[in-house]
Amino acid sequence: MHTLRIFTIGFVVAFGCPLFGQDSKSTEQPRRLYLDEFRPQPSLQVEEHILTKAKFPCVNVHTHPKKLTDAELDAMVDAMTEANIPVSVSLDGVVGPEFRPHYRRLTERYPNRFVVFARMDFIGDGDKDKPETWAVNQPGFGLKTADALSEAVKLGASGLKLTKMLGLYLRDGDGKLLVPDDPRFDPVWQRAGELNIPILWHVADPIAFFRPTNEYNERWEELFRHPEWSFHGKDFPEHQELIDARNRVIAKHKQTTFICAHMADVPEDLKKLGSYLDRYPNMNVEIAARVAELGRQPYTARKFFLKYGDRILFGTDGVPPMSELIPHFRFLETYDENFPYEDNPFPPQGLWNIYGLGLPDSVLRMIYHRNAERLIPGVKEKVAAWRKRN
Repeated sequence: MHTLRIFTIGFVVAFGCPLFGQDSKSTEQPRRLYLDEFRPQPSLQVEEHILTKAKFPCVNVHTHPKKLTDAELDAMVDAMTEANIPVSVSLDGVVGPEFRPHYRRLTERYPNRFVVFARMDFIGDGDKDKPETWAVNQPGFGLKTADALSEAVKLGASGLKLTKMLGLYLRDGDGKLLVPDDPRFDPVWQRAGELNIPILWHVADPIAFFRPTNEYNERWEELFRHPEWSFHGKDFPEHQELIDARNRVIAKHKQTTFICAHMADVPEDLKKLGSYLDRYPNMNVEIAARVAELGRQPYTARKFFLKYGDRILFGTDGVPPMSELIPHFRFLETYDENFPYEDNPFPPQGLWNIYGLGLPDSVLRMIYHRNAERLIPGVKEKVAAWRKRN
């Protein structure tokens, strides 16, 4: 019988594995490893399906191409073409003078390949180090921003992107964190509904980021590398407080469509997320950067995707190369087992592999493109143009 003992000392893991019936003193002792040196290679032999393109035209509703060079942008579009992604949504527009150049760069250089969402400008002409000077803390911010959103839509915006800055970083004139359901934003939520554009909202981060960074935190190594990602303590709200505040906005603005990023920031509890979708018919979700969480619970996730397939959209976050798109397609389309969710040799979101859901074509079509065509202005026409050309 083999025994395995794991000791964590700071960032160190030591292994001892004496063989049965053998004097451990006579065996060679494995050297002590740092945790970031540990690269286990599975001995498991199972079928693999390396999918380099989506089975159906796929709309990526969560990308960030603004800072790319022209060459990098060309590479992104090449990867989209190879992967059967006719349209990507850039979430990098900003209401005001910055919107037009970003929109024109994408849509003129690559006709029919992008739609662009706008973002609120919280700071305006204020001093970034003095919250009391920020635009968000000036009278009439909500209505002014709503009007700026209307102007962005006239210029081509297809939606509004909201980041976790609201709830975790944005402060009022007294230095207190603003809550996501602060009434100053009501004119913006209402205007989005009147304009018939969706709000794609990232309100929190993984639950582990709101818990103590200790030996019980399953994302400890990630938080060790990025301590600035921890929202435990200080004056940060609890994870559920942010979720509840966002949900109150969704409940209040029933005529506005919401696409909640990263599986509504609760992929760790799909039963809870399902209760939200049941309660709020104007709420939808997208899978960006949460395949790692979904793929380690394949039975629960498959049931969820079959039940709520008309409310789930495809997304990746960032600007994924083919190597990062492949796990997404395998997760959705195959029954592959125990495969990496990232091309990074040291997984960034948890020390585990994932499993495929093997979704039926009817659900895949909804997740890949039909839900985006229904919810996001401009997408349906661009997908149709792609089909005509291909």
